[in-house]
Amino acid sequence: MPRPIVRVPCSVWRATGAAEGERAIPEETAIAFTFNTASYAVMMATPQDLEDFAVGFALTEGVVSSIDAIDAIEVVEEEIGIELRIWLKAPDAAEFLGRRRKLAGPTGCGLCGIESLTEAMRPPPKVGKGHVLSPNQIMTAVESLFPRQEINRETRAVHAAGFWDPERDLVALREDVGRHNALDKLAGALARDGTTADQGLVVLTSRVSVEMVQKSAAIGAPIIAAVSAPTALAVRMAEACGMTLVAIARKDGFEVFSHPHRIKGKLETHVA
Repeated sequence: MPRPIVRVPCSVWRATGAAEGERAIPEETAIAFTFNTASYAVMMATPQDLEDFAVGFALTEGVVSSIDAIDAIEVVEEEIGIELRIWLKAPDAAEFLGRRRKLAGPTGCGLCGIESLTEAMRPPPKVGKGHVLSPNQIMTAVESLFPRQEINRETRAVHAAGFWDPERDLVALREDVGRHNALDKLAGALARDGTTADQGLVVLTSRVSVEMVQKSAAIGAPIIAAVSAPTALAVRMAEACGMTLVAIARKDGFEVFSHPHRIKGKLETHVA
């Protein structure tokens, strides 16, 4: 299996002159998803945590509604990429193949296997009540990501998605060159561990696009917190599904774009 990090030679140019050097960079591999031999999508992704990717992608894209629908997963390395062969149990396989015959085909990152604009803009499920958190808990959740980003610490080139629980701190984190992929891997990791997302928050190192809201809502997360800004459509989607969308999280605070009732209190800053 390809390594997630590769070290390559490079020429380094600085104000003091040029020199030969080496740089750690993330691997990027074509990952094909098939369900009961039917092709569904190909994503460019980091070749790591692939079983999590298979489960999370199936859940967040609505191929299955529960991990219980998945019978087996095969990770098959091929010359030009990796195939994730996902085998669905009989009733779910029949339902999927019936839908699959109507699809126009894969259409790219974050919108895979869609048939129409209506499906691309599918309303996500309503999220649950969740916890009311303090501003400092939001900041703690965001800051908890960075020490655990092992691939990004070496490469400075990948996204991360984590799940933070007020009682257990950072429960899981996954990294990938694609922000959607990192979130799918996180969703799969939580599902495989039997962890539900309805009592914590999803933390992202990327901007918040509409697909990130749809995927987070699909696993029941009532809060998203991100270091970058959201798109306008993401804000409208979060508002519609009842999700609290926190973004532009920096060391001195953050901004809330929808359903602020889940965050109460003052942000306390500590000066060393």
